[in-house]
Amino acid sequence: MVAQISDDTLTNCFFRQLGPTPLVPVDLGHSSLPIWCKLEFLNPSGSTKDRIARYILEKAWRQGKISHGDLVVEASSGSTSIALALTCAQMGLRFTAVMPSSVSNERVLMIRAFGGQIELVDKALGMKGALDRATELATTNGGFLPMQFENQDNAEAHRIGTAREILGQVPSGTVNRVVSGIGTGGTLLGLYQGFAQAGCDVKPVAARPVSTTGDHFHIECCSFSARIPGVLDGFSKLYDPEKMPGLTVIEVEDRLAISITRQLIKLGFPVGPSSGLNYAAAVKAAAQLDTGATVVTVFPDRMERYFSTELFGDLK
Repeated sequence: MVAQISDDTLTNCFFRQLGPTPLVPVDLGHSSLPIWCKLEFLNPSGSTKDRIARYILEKAWRQGKISHGDLVVEASSGSTSIALALTCAQMGLRFTAVMPSSVSNERVLMIRAFGGQIELVDKALGMKGALDRATELATTNGGFLPMQFENQDNAEAHRIGTAREILGQVPSGTVNRVVSGIGTGGTLLGLYQGFAQAGCDVKPVAARPVSTTGDHFHIECCSFSARIPGVLDGFSKLYDPEKMPGLTVIEVEDRLAISITRQLIKLGFPVGPSSGLNYAAAVKAAAQLDTGATVVTVFPDRMERYFSTELFGDLK
């Protein structure tokens, strides 16, 4: 039996239990400027999504929206479901992930290992079908929906958490460019807002993968490229260019992103494809800046959830 967690125990738990993750300069020989990379794969479940999972659920707990034994339901094909499963296990909550049937088995096993339940929808329905089914399940069973694609607390977790950590770690004390791929949009929006509100002369950069196979639609999650899971098209209600003045989009060939990811792994960074995407885009952003500028990006998740994907195809 999981012990019930009191409100006192949860107070300020977000900052006490998560972070700070390291911020390190990474040099693959492609940039004249250091690329400062936030090692978010070192969070408990192996991704930056631990931040939003804990922040959203703890806030909901304090507001009386959930309590011990309640059900949490979310549509997510990847790291958010894993992070929610871990957080629910810690908080004594039940969790059900709704996912397209094409999701990799590694992610299924991780969620089940944390005690989460999984409901798969036909892969032809993709994430849209998963979102609809998650809403139906939550409505029928009185479950709580974190709604990562539209919940402003997603970005808030990074604005008050991740951004503050980075500003306390980066030697210059400021950030000029912040680079991230777009999944829910919460990471880029939250980091940009956190830096801007702290007085940084910062511009946001969205990293977008470009398919080199001609396949621009991945049935699992409507990705720009099937090779870069989690970088979505059309789902986010948080990704709003009007909230990020000066936003630019940098395109990266997915083949290059995979190559960079493999180079990062061989340097000892156990990361997934979105890290290669982010790094490659950050290098392109740095090429447009003067010496002394600070470019920051994120390594979002760990490699083990990609063992059955193309990333590790050359090792099998």
